[in-house]
Amino acid sequence: MPSFLSPPPPVGFAPGRLIDLPTHIPYNIRMAPMSYDAAGVDYSALDAFKRLCQRYASETSGDLSLHGLSEVPGSRGESAFLMETPDEYLAHVEEGLGTKNLIADAVYSETGRSFYTNIGVDTVATIVNDLITTGALPISVAMHVAAGDSKWFADLKRAEDLARGFARGCQLAGAVWGGGETPALRGMVQPDTVILAGSAIGRIKPKNLRINGQLQSGDVIIMLESHGLHANGLTLCREIAAAQPDGYVTKLDNGRTYGESLLDESRIYVPFVAACQRKGIELKYAVNITGHGWRKLMRPVEPFVYEITDIGRPPEIFWFIRKAGPVTEEEAYATFNMGAGFAVYVSPADVAATMSAARECKIGGWVAGALRRESGRKAVEIVPLGIRYEEESLQIR
Repeated sequence: MPSFLSPPPPVGFAPGRLIDLPTHIPYNIRMAPMSYDAAGVDYSALDAFKRLCQRYASETSGDLSLHGLSEVPGSRGESAFLMETPDEYLAHVEEGLGTKNLIADAVYSETGRSFYTNIGVDTVATIVNDLITTGALPISVAMHVAAGDSKWFADLKRAEDLARGFARGCQLAGAVWGGGETPALRGMVQPDTVILAGSAIGRIKPKNLRINGQLQSGDVIIMLESHGLHANGLTLCREIAAAQPDGYVTKLDNGRTYGESLLDESRIYVPFVAACQRKGIELKYAVNITGHGWRKLMRPVEPFVYEITDIGRPPEIFWFIRKAGPVTEEEAYATFNMGAGFAVYVSPADVAATMSAARECKIGGWVAGALRRESGRKAVEIVPLGIRYEEESLQIR
């Protein structure tokens, strides 16, 4: 049974097994594999709070009528919240970058290289890639930068790189940078760093462009390539860096360092969704593969088995993480995007046109699998790796 198919040559191991560590790289050798939970991110606790918030938030839905709007049934708990007007849908989303900028801070300190332009793009990507899962195209994006000390902004190179990157991300998404907030939260945020987040509003017009999850057995799963890790699983990656003798300057076999590989900018998929809309392709469902990794493929409410028969070719950074942790295949695919940053579900008749839209946007993609019904069961099955994630592993509603 093959492991994931990326250079260096794949090593055939069953899920959960560790990989023999090469002697030419100073990996830290652990007695047990690493996990995201052990690194300090417990999704069960986070998801429980999200479900609690959804319950209380639903009590406010009636207030939309004061503005001549109504809540779109089923949108609560999706990646973006939808409101309906007589002739269009409005979408709203709030997202945060997470801890990726801590890696940028460490690399900046150690090497003098600022990756904050990438960090700016990353921040926009986390927001707009959630928004487009509904079919909404972003109109306006806002930045939120919470600093532990106002002195953080005194480093003009880093600050300008961040602003430049955020603007570039907005341009890639076809949206205006509408504003933002920069609070200095002394005593709440570490003085030498910032918390990056933001929000966006978007529009679906005409209404038939909404991605509404009308799925059927036999629908095809198309995966779109990522630019490396994007912005999820970085807490675990930081733990791995701390265990390496050379930290973030540890060299990968391709000659790049671990730090710069982690800091590749996130891909923005807005142009792809827009291209599909122009071509009249019905995207039945879309998934921004972020937290929860490939478990996110079973985000739709209706129960299907999401059968993956082609895992693509994950970039070398994932091979390094698996080796250096070590991190099992099952944990890796439950945490990282593993080279697939976005997924769409289409009817078999629309596969060729969807792949053409991806190529036009210079985004690599592949037919990864299909949906099937199985007595009300909901699960993700990654067939080449023998991995199964059952419904209880993704409790976000």
